Amino acid sequence: MSSDAEIDPNEKLPFPLPPSLEDQKEWVDSVLATPGVNIHREALENVAPFIVGPEAMLTSPDEAGRRRVRGAALRRLRTEAGDMLVAVVEMHGVGGSVWEYNERISSEWHSVANPAALREDSQALSRVRPLVRVTAEGKEEIFAAVETEVSSRESLIMNLEKAAAALAKKDGHRTYNLLEDLVLNGQQEPGLYIAQYIRIQDPALEDRDGNPLHPQSHWQWMAVRGNNRTKQRHEIFEVKSAEVVTGMPVKRIGGEGEKIIFDPNQWLPRLSRLLNEEYIGSRDDVLESHQASRGLRAVRVAVVEAHLVIGCPTPGRLYRIAQMSNRRDHVHPPLDFTPNDRGRALGRSVLGVYVAEGLLDEKTADVLSGAASITELAGVPADATVSELRDIRSMRLLAEFFPTDRRKQLLIRRALSESPPSQLTAPEVNRRARAWSALTSESYPEPWNPRIGEVFQLGEARGGLTISGRSLRELLDVAAADNDALRELIFYRAAHWLASSDIIDADRGSLSGQKTDDDDGVKADRVRRTVRNNLNAMYNRPEMAVGVLRELALAMDEGDRRPRKVGASGEPLIEPMTRAWFNREFPKESGSRSNLPAARHGGTGPAQPSESSLHPVSTGGTTIRKAPSEAAEGSSAAVEVRTSVPDIGPDSDDRGPGRADGVGAGGGGTVLASSQAGMAKEFMAQVYRLADDAVALDTLVSRLAAMAGQAPLEREDAEDATQSVLATAIAVRRLVARIERLGEAG
Repeated sequence: MSSDAEIDPNEKLPFPLPPSLEDQKEWVDSVLATPGVNIHREALENVAPFIVGPEAMLTSPDEAGRRRVRGAALRRLRTEAGDMLVAVVEMHGVGGSVWEYNERISSEWHSVANPAALREDSQALSRVRPLVRVTAEGKEEIFAAVETEVSSRESLIMNLEKAAAALAKKDGHRTYNLLEDLVLNGQQEPGLYIAQYIRIQDPALEDRDGNPLHPQSHWQWMAVRGNNRTKQRHEIFEVKSAEVVTGMPVKRIGGEGEKIIFDPNQWLPRLSRLLNEEYIGSRDDVLESHQASRGLRAVRVAVVEAHLVIGCPTPGRLYRIAQMSNRRDHVHPPLDFTPNDRGRALGRSVLGVYVAEGLLDEKTADVLSGAASITELAGVPADATVSELRDIRSMRLLAEFFPTDRRKQLLIRRALSESPPSQLTAPEVNRRARAWSALTSESYPEPWNPRIGEVFQLGEARGGLTISGRSLRELLDVAAADNDALRELIFYRAAHWLASSDIIDADRGSLSGQKTDDDDGVKADRVRRTVRNNLNAMYNRPEMAVGVLRELALAMDEGDRRPRKVGASGEPLIEPMTRAWFNREFPKESGSRSNLPAARHGGTGPAQPSESSLHPVSTGGTTIRKAPSEAAEGSSAAVEVRTSVPDIGPDSDDRGPGRADGVGAGGGGTVLASSQAGMAKEFMAQVYRLADDAVALDTLVSRLAAMAGQAPLEREDAEDATQSVLATAIAVRRLVARIERLGEAG
């Protein structure tokens, strides 16, 4: 159908036309005259065609004839990073655009914080900067808007379309269909929009007469909050965000051909008239019908409430402030967003609080939040490799999330609503660890499950973590001979490096029936183990662990290639490293469970016992260093287990016949393999010790079970202990028959 004649001129139609150019100018001038407004005029001129009833939100002229925005149409939006002045407007439902810089879809692009080269199959977003212009007096003026650059018009369109597609995949888990909810009920919650100026680097294409075929810059009002609602509204209107920003094809608004109209004052009236015609022609139809017209389906979102950011007292921080205003939906989500999204949002919130309180400078915060290159950090070596750059950022993040500075301890507690440091709980520590891990992953090709960072114990975290400050290069060079360096590498780096190469994950669920490819394509059962168990296993094979760590770092520096296996002494091999290989070379600890020695900490939490304070107990091929009796009382003292197989026979090395690796001095540590009588004597001693240890363990379990208050063990520790005891029980049952046969003549 077609005709304006069928529309009653006195009828109020749902899809509004743009205000007159005079009304638009009056609105722009009035907004700019309002105290606290420091947005650029061009940004207001860009959104003015979409404003419905601008006259209603303005005051009457004062004595000088100036008008301003009414107080009822203004809101002061406060965040921990700063404040924003917001205008509450009625906006045409097709207005606004999706934002490719939305935190929940940031992993779709190659991050600015990733120092590795851009891959062929990935795209990068340019850095978001404050909008700065030079005045006639030669001074710089910062506006309440942001600015980006793109290489070409095609790149801009591709980014916006990719953002819309990514939002569709990350829409959270809703119990309803958002698009149909908007069709049936309209938009109940307003979106928050900030202005973005986009500059195109490549020169514009020209026609035969030398006239440019498209603009060299665009303004867009991007949805900081309400990205999905904006995207779904555009779907209902059957347009794209990229078209709202870069120009509307005439075929979308009832025309023919490939012409594109760039000025919304020209294409928006045509779209509204077309929608009104569709609505008039089908308003008696059933809305729920699949045959309902676009005009009928879009009528409840023809006009929506929108909040436009028009002022900011600290415009240089506008990007961070605007992001902060959206993070509550990630940290305390109404929808089930991914752990990575929540972790990154949480971490950036903490960094924003530090900046607002003057405890972290803007440039450092930009790097740590993933908005700037790592090379912009002060003191970064000019020859730093990819692995070193990633490590510098990760360690800085770790120091910010587990600070020793009392002021930062107070601020992070306030930002995360945590308990006092002395009462910090394991879930609160793990939440910080997930934020650290999620933001660290932004410097890598693909994000991992941030639970991979849950390796800290309460005693380590309560007072903050003290990092040595040694460079990654130095740590890798000396780790073979320096136990502190090895601990720091394993404790702070290994989990992320292994997760990035898909060697370990944070899986703690049932793995029944799950398989993984072993060497040569053989299917093998996946091993259920905690991240900490993987790290313990590495610590118990230090020479090989150093080789793995060096190979993982080298793989990053060589284009994030697949890391290779290493030999027993750490030398690199040819075959690629796999999960099955790692689980075989660093097996899950069973029997006596080992604990990675805790990191040094800067607070009042309990310190780990030193090497000299542990009592060695020899069990032949195994040396167990047990903490003093306080460990039995529930202290967090570490228990170190080093397992080695005794060298018996002609292939023994020069330590002497049958000398066990690492045997201590306090328990008859020498295995006398040179004589049958000596071996038999050692065998009986070990059996008696096994019986004594079983009785002691039973007593300790009873004492732990009788303790009041919280569970004495973390869930994963209890699960690991149960599996270890079961494995030991099976081994002991097998030993019974074999030991009985030892008393029979051969």
